[in-house]
Amino acid sequence: MRAREALDVAVAELAEAGCPSPRVDAEWLLAEALSVSRSELQVDGTRELSPEIAEGFRRAIARRAAREPLAYILGEWGFRRLELCVDSRVLIPRPETEVLVERSLALLAGIDRPRVLDVGVGSGAVALAIADEHVGAHVVATDRSADALAVAEENRARVGLDGRIDLVEGELFAGVAGPFDLVVSNPPYVDSDDLDTLDPEVRDYEPREALVATGVTEAIAAGAPEVLVAGGALALEVADGKAAEIAALLENGGYEKVTVTRDLAGRERIVDGRTRR
Repeated sequence: MRAREALDVAVAELAEAGCPSPRVDAEWLLAEALSVSRSELQVDGTRELSPEIAEGFRRAIARRAAREPLAYILGEWGFRRLELCVDSRVLIPRPETEVLVERSLALLAGIDRPRVLDVGVGSGAVALAIADEHVGAHVVATDRSADALAVAEENRARVGLDGRIDLVEGELFAGVAGPFDLVVSNPPYVDSDDLDTLDPEVRDYEPREALVATGVTEAIAAGAPEVLVAGGALALEVADGKAAEIAALLENGGYEKVTVTRDLAGRERIVDGRTRR
């Protein structure tokens, strides 16, 4: 079978399964099977698929038709300037979290050698992106999940960064010593009542403990001042529609200069504030 024919069959299968972007997904998976870029695949659709490649592509399409996330099937995903390993042990890095990194870098502007604490490191996306884009930053990153830390360790080794990332297993602030210039977190924030309304890719595959809100946001807001320098910043990613509530939480907790930042879709997604000087 030629590549274009295999692609058309796969697109139809993914569309029938309800995948929101069947052609894009099929192109990614076929390009991966052929070890070419999507642009190369689009230029040359006449190549014959070997039996081994055709079978591998069929297996990948079957996984996607079962609504397994594309990122997990590919085994890696782009985040800002990085290509990160991802699998079902961690959340898939999302565009809104790139805005959390952008805001974190703004909060660190003018500090040559900042110390940063990332609470709930997951794949390492936020911690690694901050260290990658602020050459003087040293980041301590914690997670209670040993599985997540194993993925973060793999990504730390992949990215490098000259030993500027420390990984610590523990709950929230356990096992870390301040002071830090910035505490940053993308904590679990999906209401448990909303879980069944999420897309199957999220609901059925991504780790529930990294999704469902259990008071982690509130605990981070309460504990961060203990490890921050005077005037240090806390930056949080929050659920859509919750920014005003979390901003009030910070203000009532004594934070100053509380700011809400919109994500790329225009939703109020990032809330940050500073401790008193």
